[in-house]
Amino acid sequence: MEENVIVDQLIADIQAGKYEPGDKLPSENEMADLFKVPRMTVRKAYRRLQELGYISARQGKGSFVMDRHRPIPLVLSGSESFSRKMLDRGYDYESRNVFCEPIPYNDHIYRFLKADEGDTVFRIGRLRLVGGSPIALHISYVAESKFRNIRTEGRTITSMYTYYREKGYRRLASTESRLRVVFPGKFERDILSCSVLIPLLVVESGCVDEETGTVLEASKNLYRSDYFTYVLE
Repeated sequence: MEENVIVDQLIADIQAGKYEPGDKLPSENEMADLFKVPRMTVRKAYRRLQELGYISARQGKGSFVMDRHRPIPLVLSGSESFSRKMLDRGYDYESRNVFCEPIPYNDHIYRFLKADEGDTVFRIGRLRLVGGSPIALHISYVAESKFRNIRTEGRTITSMYTYYREKGYRRLASTESRLRVVFPGKFERDILSCSVLIPLLVVESGCVDEETGTVLEASKNLYRSDYFTYVLE
């Protein structure tokens, strides 16, 4: 479609530095004349660039280039928590506990946790933010039979690794990870403040204590693809 040509050209111009963060883009009429297309085509292209996070529209003023953050290197292995990695790299980082709730019986999760069908498994969500912007959602599934007070303690946890170490588990290790890419649904769009056009990297894994062999959690982590570069070790 014609608007895709405009989108591709403007993305290339922004990445090449022709337009800097805060710069005002040509008006829809000016861009229509430049590309020799109807104004509606330019409007569709600008709307797509907004959805992709490249520009923002200001009522009565026009469209402006947004500050595209430097990609964050995401190491998908190791024994350090995500929070520790972000803090060690000097990011303006925050982790918020956003939910702690029991889940319906799920055969895959219960078998991974070695939990009985009568056990209660809680999902604990932590929203990760850099510079005040949500970049990832980490969800841990934890069996109440292993952590008797998780029903109440889980509401304040912002780092599961810290929590496990406080409980006496010292040699934490990740299990094999499964990666897939999905487009966000309404829940993910709302909590991560992203459009449907921004893919999410979903990493499903688990955490075990190497000393005792105890399976501590199953995990499902969602990362906004526009904030990260991915490093596999």
